[in-house]
Amino acid sequence: MSGPAARTYAEAVDALNSLQSNAATIEAVRKSGGKSGHVQLAEQLEYMRRVGYQPSDLDKMNVLHITGTKGKGSTSAFVSTILTKLAPAAKVGLYTSPHMVAVRERIRINGEPISEGLFARYFWEVWDKLDSDAATSDDMPPKPAYFRYLTILAMHVFLQEKVDATVLEVGIGGTYDSTNIVPQPVTTGITALGIDHIWVLGKTLPEIAHQKGGIYKVGVPALAIQQPEGLDVLESRAKELKASSFTVIPEHSQLKDVKLGLAGVHQRSNASLAVALVQSFLSSSRCPPAFSSSSIAPVSTTAPADASALPSLPSSLVAPDPIPASVVAALEQTRWPGRCQVSPDPEVKSVRWYLDGAHTVESLKCCGEWFEEASLKGSDASVRALVFNCTSGRSGLSLLGTLLSSLSSQPFQHVIFCTNTTYSSGSSSGDMTSKAVDDKDLETLATQHELAEAWRELSKGREPSEAQVHVLGSVQEAVEVVRGAAGAAAGPGQEVRVDALVAGSLHLVGGVLAVASLPL
Repeated sequence: MSGPAARTYAEAVDALNSLQSNAATIEAVRKSGGKSGHVQLAEQLEYMRRVGYQPSDLDKMNVLHITGTKGKGSTSAFVSTILTKLAPAAKVGLYTSPHMVAVRERIRINGEPISEGLFARYFWEVWDKLDSDAATSDDMPPKPAYFRYLTILAMHVFLQEKVDATVLEVGIGGTYDSTNIVPQPVTTGITALGIDHIWVLGKTLPEIAHQKGGIYKVGVPALAIQQPEGLDVLESRAKELKASSFTVIPEHSQLKDVKLGLAGVHQRSNASLAVALVQSFLSSSRCPPAFSSSSIAPVSTTAPADASALPSLPSSLVAPDPIPASVVAALEQTRWPGRCQVSPDPEVKSVRWYLDGAHTVESLKCCGEWFEEASLKGSDASVRALVFNCTSGRSGLSLLGTLLSSLSSQPFQHVIFCTNTTYSSGSSSGDMTSKAVDDKDLETLATQHELAEAWRELSKGREPSEAQVHVLGSVQEAVEVVRGAAGAAAGPGQEVRVDALVAGSLHLVGGVLAVASLPL
């Protein structure tokens, strides 16, 4: 695959997919604990060296580093849009995960995914450099795994394209995430915490906060959203890692009157953090020249009453009142596919899709509250459907219970549990191929049957109690059921309004976007 002829985007995606771990490998790593985080970060730096970069080179990206359990993608999108709006001539890189439809969505410049040609060009440059300087240790493969490879590729793209700023979203956790090799980001921020990826991060919020706080760096501002738990651990981590300041960012009062581009009340906190991150970036002595017209004079930190605590950035800096008009406009214009997204179906006009990749207890609560407002109170639909899936290892009973409890009633006439496989033929488009689910599970639809059983238990006594439950093998079949409900409910030649909520998995949302040809 690394020969001279293998230079197309499709072939690059095939080569990238070869770096995915299958379900058996993932499970073996979980049981054994795998390599230590320190070893994985050392390997990531070694791969970067083989591509041609020293750690100090990574600081040239001018990174705003963002992690959290929920909202880190939305916050990253807000930050990217604000920076692009403030300095239209600048180049702003954005690295996020996962992708919805095409893998190149993960690597963006000024909000737009890089082209297939650019992706293929830089992909093969990295691939060939790793081939030419192959690892000699049996413990270190010639190439890193899927996400770690994409992180290297993104950094290569941003450095070669000479971006002026880089918004870097953590994949999982923080301390040992493959993005956490940048020695000196310009600023760092942590969104809301929650329970997720417990086999990697820990089972309690303090344990998870400790991992997330690992992105804080020496001499760099450390920001975090106001939240009920975990702030003491984050502050402790900021002190331990010698951050220049630790600042808790509450929801900005002005945002109650702003129609954010991303729906949901919870987005106000994400937008507040995004504003604070941009403000701290613009006030940094390292603020790039491309943002000179928007830069802010450095402001002294506010000394804490407790001499042992870190200073914080002043409220006048991180929460300007009022928020500049250009920043408000950027918040209103921000778009992020698959997060509280409403799209009419292009084929069946009476179907509306409500898409949210919520996949934790906390995010599904927000998802349900959003659907309550957007559909149950704001739509004339007479039929509602739920399309749901979740990855193995997460509790379907807990997740579905959270979603149901956030709604004032059980509003669904159709409840569909399907795999993330794109098409009824059993295939997925190259960009959406995943090896992480056990083949036997897919064949028997074990997870989907478990979800259906959990739903029946949870919906006892709720109206309508006789919702049709479907267990399906593909996203395509789920889309067909939703579209078919529009005609079946009304009779031949007629259609009724159908609202379909898709949740539980970003990969599922991506599949619906692809199959139904919905806008990204």
